[in-house]
Amino acid sequence: VSMSFNRVVCFVRSHEFARGLVEVQEEVKEEGVGHVAMRNLFSLETSSMETITVEKKSRKRHIRESADRLELSKKVEERAEFRKKQNSDNLTHPPEFIVRPRGQTVWEGKTVKLHCTVSGWPKPRIAWYKNNVVIDEKAHPDKYTAESNYNMHSLEIKSCDFLDTAQYRVSALNIKGESSSVATVVIKNGFCSEHGVTFETAIIDSFEVAFGREGETLSLGCTVIVYPTVKRYQPDVLWYRNGKALAESKWVHTHWSGEKATLTLIHLNKEDEGLYTLRVNTKSGFQSYSAYVFVRDEEVELEGVPVAPLDVRCHDANKDYVVVTWKQPAVEGSSSILGYFIDRCEVGHHHWAQCNDTPVKYARFPVTGLIEGRSYTFRVRAINRAGVSRPSRASDPVTAIDPHDRARHRAGPSAPFTGMIKFTEEDATVGVVPGEPTDLVVTEATKNYVVLAWSPPAQRGHEGVVYLVEKPEMWQKVAKFKGAKYFRKALYTVDIYSNSAGMSELSSATGDITVGDMLDLPAAPGPAVATRNTDTSVVVSWGASKDVKHLVGYYINYTVAGSDVWTPANNKPVKGTRFVCHGLNTGDSCVFRVKAVNAAGYSHSSLESEAVVVKAGIAIPGVPSGVHLMEAARDYMVLAWREPAVTGGADIRGYFVDYRTVKGGVEGQWHELNPKAVTCTSYKAENLKENLFYQFQVRAINMAGVSEASLPSAALECKEWTIAKPGAPHDLHVLEVRDSSLVLLWEPPTFDGRTPVNGFYVDIKEAVAGEDWKGVHEKATKLKYMKVNGLIAGRSYVFRVRAQNLAGVGKTSAVLGPVLALTMPGTHEIILDVDDDGVISMIFECSEMAEGSEFIWSKNYKTLTDTSRLTIVTEGGKSRAIFNAPSLEDLGIFSCEVTNTVGVSASYTLTEAGLKRLLDISHEHKFPIIPFKTQMAMELLEKGRVRFWTQVEKFTTGCHVDYVFNDAIVENGEKYQMNFDKNSGIIEMFMDSLAVTDEGTFTFNLVDGKAKGSTSLVLIGEEFRELQKKSEFEHAEWIRRQGPHFVDYLGFQVTPECNVLLKATIGNIRPETEIRWYKDGIEIEEDDADYKKIEMKDEVLIFNIGKLSKKDAGVYEVKLKDARGKDKSMFNLTEAGYQTVLNELFRVIANSSTEISVKSTEHGIVLYSLITYHMEDLQVGWLHKEAKIAHSDRVQCGVTGEQLWLKVNEPTEKDKGKYTINICDGKDGVKRFCDLSGQDRARVVGGLPDVVTIQEGKSLNLTGNVWGDPAPEVTWMKNDRELVSDERYALKFEHGKFASITIAAVTTTDSGKYALLVKNKYGTEAGEFTVSVYIPEEEKKKE
Repeated sequence: VSMSFNRVVCFVRSHEFARGLVEVQEEVKEEGVGHVAMRNLFSLETSSMETITVEKKSRKRHIRESADRLELSKKVEERAEFRKKQNSDNLTHPPEFIVRPRGQTVWEGKTVKLHCTVSGWPKPRIAWYKNNVVIDEKAHPDKYTAESNYNMHSLEIKSCDFLDTAQYRVSALNIKGESSSVATVVIKNGFCSEHGVTFETAIIDSFEVAFGREGETLSLGCTVIVYPTVKRYQPDVLWYRNGKALAESKWVHTHWSGEKATLTLIHLNKEDEGLYTLRVNTKSGFQSYSAYVFVRDEEVELEGVPVAPLDVRCHDANKDYVVVTWKQPAVEGSSSILGYFIDRCEVGHHHWAQCNDTPVKYARFPVTGLIEGRSYTFRVRAINRAGVSRPSRASDPVTAIDPHDRARHRAGPSAPFTGMIKFTEEDATVGVVPGEPTDLVVTEATKNYVVLAWSPPAQRGHEGVVYLVEKPEMWQKVAKFKGAKYFRKALYTVDIYSNSAGMSELSSATGDITVGDMLDLPAAPGPAVATRNTDTSVVVSWGASKDVKHLVGYYINYTVAGSDVWTPANNKPVKGTRFVCHGLNTGDSCVFRVKAVNAAGYSHSSLESEAVVVKAGIAIPGVPSGVHLMEAARDYMVLAWREPAVTGGADIRGYFVDYRTVKGGVEGQWHELNPKAVTCTSYKAENLKENLFYQFQVRAINMAGVSEASLPSAALECKEWTIAKPGAPHDLHVLEVRDSSLVLLWEPPTFDGRTPVNGFYVDIKEAVAGEDWKGVHEKATKLKYMKVNGLIAGRSYVFRVRAQNLAGVGKTSAVLGPVLALTMPGTHEIILDVDDDGVISMIFECSEMAEGSEFIWSKNYKTLTDTSRLTIVTEGGKSRAIFNAPSLEDLGIFSCEVTNTVGVSASYTLTEAGLKRLLDISHEHKFPIIPFKTQMAMELLEKGRVRFWTQVEKFTTGCHVDYVFNDAIVENGEKYQMNFDKNSGIIEMFMDSLAVTDEGTFTFNLVDGKAKGSTSLVLIGEEFRELQKKSEFEHAEWIRRQGPHFVDYLGFQVTPECNVLLKATIGNIRPETEIRWYKDGIEIEEDDADYKKIEMKDEVLIFNIGKLSKKDAGVYEVKLKDARGKDKSMFNLTEAGYQTVLNELFRVIANSSTEISVKSTEHGIVLYSLITYHMEDLQVGWLHKEAKIAHSDRVQCGVTGEQLWLKVNEPTEKDKGKYTINICDGKDGVKRFCDLSGQDRARVVGGLPDVVTIQEGKSLNLTGNVWGDPAPEVTWMKNDRELVSDERYALKFEHGKFASITIAAVTTTDSGKYALLVKNKYGTEAGEFTVSVYIPEEEKKKE
């Protein structure tokens, strides 16, 4: 029997990032390819002449020399013609095709591009024709694109179909003439993979490192572009986790739409954690992308319990047992894990049964007692002192089956630590006695079981065999089974081997076995070392555990420095000794430790790492790109390039340029041009040789080191340019990137052309296929920067810049981008500040400072070097630019950039209006004004006193107040009383009264150090006289209140019972105070009837009129009098006063009305509303369907007591609808509604007799048919008392239609008047009948 240990191989693959395609544009000279070719031809001729000697020549030689002279003469003429064309006076010539367009044959759906080069002066106009019909590319931009750049012209035909097969002609025209050229384009139908297509695959919009929680659903997706597109061809899209291909299951769903590949993980578990890889296979190769997925534990139900174990698997399934293994969780909880419980569930059932009574410590356990032929799933729970964890994800189903039968089909994996057992079984052959088994060994021995393994004998025949296992106590037989590979649950064992021919000899006995755990805990890993990676991740590495057996993996934990809370970085063990911990908070200082785990348990934690700050690490920069020529002369060339897309987390400090010569296509060795790095993205290569070709490459450098070299430039010839237009701007870069704007900066071209550069144009387009360039502005700008607005957050853009001079617009710069329009989290803007001393400054903060970061201040995007205007003060992550003497010279755009960061920058535009506002604020701070919460106000107090007051918002204890009246300071005395409460800031001045001489201006002047404040109140003219009258009135009122007086004068109140009360509140009453009531001037004496209506409660006088009538009309008066004074109050209850009280009474009555109710009568229905009180003057109106109801014999309304009713006799369908009662309330009236539309009132429609006569002892059963919508409520009554269902009365109501009453054995007491009462919201009805019970003997006596 062969044995091997199966282990799960985990690997981590570096992330692959898609590289953008670098757009390389070939430079074309203005003078044209043909002119260059001719000039080069003549430049190769030698200028030296051989010395002519006179000698005798043969005829043959003479003829050859004559031919040479004719050829030389022709070349001289051609050279003269060429020089003539180069002469500016004779420069004009007709168009001439240097390179003609070539015919092409392509497949349908492809793109065709026709090229040509045309010379001529003036510059010819170009037109394209299809079958002699001019092509309007502007009318069909989705089909045609025509471009013209420096005499090179092209026509692009997109998505070709059969109709695009045609002759295409290009025509060039100027004042000297016209020239044309024709090319034939043929489009073929069909396209298949047999034509040798090479596919290019790109994965974009890829998923990043993802985080999920157990129980959630997580989707990963990428957009896949396969070029070219071939009909009916799809690539193979595969998903992997930790290098193993994923298959569709109930936990894993994959989808390929033809453009987007999606992986959906249903109900996440920790088993789903790992490195996920998308691999796209085509016949030309494959492309892949990987990212890690982390799965966090679900929240525990009880604090301190461990989290669920993971990766439950089944091994070595036999007919009655199976070995279950699992992995320990990352979090043990508040205490160490004591063990694990294993549960099993039979497939098709939902009941989980616990397999072990006591927790097992090892992460593997043999489950016995299975039933052969049935399938099971298993799960595991961990336990510690705090409790039991949630169960793990259930294992895959496993069938309990004999290995002999299983081996007929395949050899399955054995349990861990026992290996892989492979064997074959042959057909039975009778008569061969098997030999003895050999190589008997104990592979596992725990406290609960041992595992045996042996090799089958060489002689065994072809018959099936049976193994018997014994232990040494008189070699007692332990088990007998067929075709087994090993046996579990035996202590000291030996095997014998038999078949139908006989039994073999005993195998050799095993040695003495000490029962115990043979697997030790792993040793602690080596010290953890943490290094910075990104702003949210840290790379942790450690030494492998030594002499560890059957390692499952490692768990990494981290904590924020200063905290004792450890958090797992991974929830699934990893095998390697390096791991990237993601999901950390930027700026946190974290400490890491590692522990190993195998089936025996956890190791001790490694030594903790040094604290590391979570932020992007610094690496060498990426390579520059786009090396191109900016200017050329006889002995120098000016080069430019794009800065690296990846800076390595630190600013680029400079560039090194290398060069090599190219002669006849042979490339020379690279040489260094500049020993000292240049800081800009351009360089002037000097001391070159004219007409020699060179290639250049560039390297970038930052504080981490020098990058790899860029791709070499094209072979560039060193010769003087004669182009009239300027070269391309360079050094494009962006600052202040926000959601909707950014600032683009550039450097002017090194080659101005024939005239100086006088402006720039900025172009923009979205970084998606098919977008066209758009100008940011119409007029050229002379600045070297521009703020681009109108961007859309979350979209990427590319930019280019063109320079112009008097000759026209020059070449475009290298494309910058793509740039994502997005305001990064934590972005700060420049803040203007004015301190208490009036000093104006600009403040800029940065929370992402890195090593070596500096604040660089600029004005109009030029670094500030003049310190006479600004003083820069920097402390930590804050920089302050202080204006020394703010003036109009300081107007402009101030910007600040932080080096060694990802574009941290901001700007502030200081305008003239803004400067004026800042100077005003500065003046206020230099010469402060005491602020007031409220300006001076005035109020009248008791006795008619006048209070002037204000409240100060900010002051010190040294604040002083001067009280001024008409520019004269007044002092505290008999007329004026002053107070300044410095706790609340309230300043007050009191005057007992206002005299005529007090008309004028009152002022409070405050002085608090250098701060001053003033507030005034002007009291003159009519305003003063009105205030004086109010003061006198308040003084008189105060005098009146010194004796008995009315606090509230006589008024009225209507109670809910509709009683009318006359009420007045009095004050300052004594026992001797006289209170007298009068009506119509006549005092109400004690013997008058109205005297009983008078009462006083708690200084409230009440005259209870009761229910109001016309006889109560009159003028009521109350007088108070004693030695201190007197007062009186009057109420006029006549005419208008009487009507006012009556309206209030109507209002109370109307609001007391109830909603309309409906009841049934023997004649029809009654609609009614109840009120508290009714009087004859109350107006009531009934409406049906918003129309007033006309009274008739069938429809009547009226009042009965406090019930307002409407009777409808013999109602019909026309009587259905909305009914309204309008009760007068003195205004618009109070309305109550009732809608009888489509409804039926409750009725008894039949089934009940009028009289029932029944003999005593008989059973009475009566059923009444009822009707109503909604279904009515049913009540049985006897002699006006409600019956309830009990042993005597059986009451039923079925189907909403049938109500029955049953009396099992009637007696004489059951005689009486019965009624079936039905009721719903639209009416009530009763079906009445009489029951008479008689005794037969009495009836006979009567006879």
